[in-house]
Amino acid sequence: MNTLTKIDPHAALDGPTTLVIKRVLPGTMERVWDYLTDSELRSSWLASGAMPLEPGADFELTWNNNDMGDPPAPRAEPVPPHTGACRMIAVDALRSLTFDWLGVGEVTFTLKHHADGVLLTTTHKRLTQGDKQLNVLAGWHGHLDQLLAVLEGRPREDMPTLHARLKAVYAERLAAGKV
Repeated sequence: MNTLTKIDPHAALDGPTTLVIKRVLPGTMERVWDYLTDSELRSSWLASGAMPLEPGADFELTWNNNDMGDPPAPRAEPVPPHTGACRMIAVDALRSLTFDWLGVGEVTFTLKHHADGVLLTTTHKRLTQGDKQLNVLAGWHGHLDQLLAVLEGRPREDMPTLHARLKAVYAERLAAGKV
């Protein structure tokens, strides 16, 4: 039985500044771990950049959402790539990793075995309120949808289009108190 439908794909706020979002992903813990930690694989759904797996190590992640889609949609005004400075906090190989996305918050990926593959829980702490929070809610949802598509071998939706649609969804959900 596929239990994927039992997990709400929407991000939820656990308090005013902590986001939690879950996905059941196909494959093994090792495969999902590689998509979290390997720059080339991670760039297919989130951001590129070497990610040293030693606590205290500094690194940068670069988001290029224009290229994220199969195929990427043409646009009059491309979304410029952006780079974020990060610092690794903790690593438990094949189980969890936590890094400080400097100025944006602390991100933890936790992996657990699941009957249908791997349960990935993404926790983002120290979220700011307002439009930045809305961008992060829609961003994590969209990027995790991209990861699921890649792992399932499906085409990825154009990320800027997906993000804009999800931003509207989360604006409504926030206004209705459903986040």
